[in-house]
Amino acid sequence: MSSVAVIGLGGMGSRIARRLLDAGNEVVVWNRTPAKTEPLIELGAVGAETPAEATRRSEAVITMVTDPEALQSVTEGPNGVVAAASEATTVIQMSTVSPAGTSRLESALEPTGAGLLDSPVLGSVAEVESGTLTIFAGGPDELVERWTPLLSVLGSVLLVGPVGAGTAAKLVANSTLLVVGVLGEALVVAQNLGLERDVTFEVLAATPVAAQAERRRPAIESGEFPPRFPLRLALKDANLILEAAGADLKVTEAAREWLAEANEASWGDKDYSAVLAWMLQR
Repeated sequence: MSSVAVIGLGGMGSRIARRLLDAGNEVVVWNRTPAKTEPLIELGAVGAETPAEATRRSEAVITMVTDPEALQSVTEGPNGVVAAASEATTVIQMSTVSPAGTSRLESALEPTGAGLLDSPVLGSVAEVESGTLTIFAGGPDELVERWTPLLSVLGSVLLVGPVGAGTAAKLVANSTLLVVGVLGEALVVAQNLGLERDVTFEVLAATPVAAQAERRRPAIESGEFPPRFPLRLALKDANLILEAAGADLKVTEAAREWLAEANEASWGDKDYSAVLAWMLQR
């Protein structure tokens, strides 16, 4: 078993820490809001005062934070991860961030001799609870091999290349989630043309968006969108994709605009699929 720190205890980070604890690892936890550490400490985790303290007490340091700015905040400065990292440390960066953010962390860690695995995940709360995340691992083969047993507690490890490839793979994967915009516009067209809802879904079942339509139908019909992935984070990811792509992504830009409108209407904490309801009520 390993000693591992988890930095960032939101919906994903707290569940990652819990699974690692349940697997028998020594887990050190830190969060900007200390109260979020308390349930995990009650289960056997050790609380740290700073990310640096958590790093000093661990072999591996998992970061699971909101965005590139948050990653910079917890890794840099006198109390950050980098300040306490050494050749004995591996940082496992699991947040969805920008290529520039990953490159910045790699450069900051280089003088310390610490290893870096660029390992964002595909999946949400249900997947981390069941240990079925897909983990896009970018980094040296030897580090991937060393830490695969730990990461396998969380899901399946897919080696995608060197540091930077994990971030790239996650942005590619998340770009496909924006198909929700295509589904939403199809529903708007059907609604405006007077097609009955049941007939609409029968039609969609014969199209490339059939699986998405079937998956989202109960939520659309009930108006209830169980929170899995906040809309504000989907908007953040769309912005990261557009910034990093190096191309004119018209479909992604259109989906981003729908998410931005809903976010501005205070829908940011709803599930990102609630953008369908936003589109239908416009």
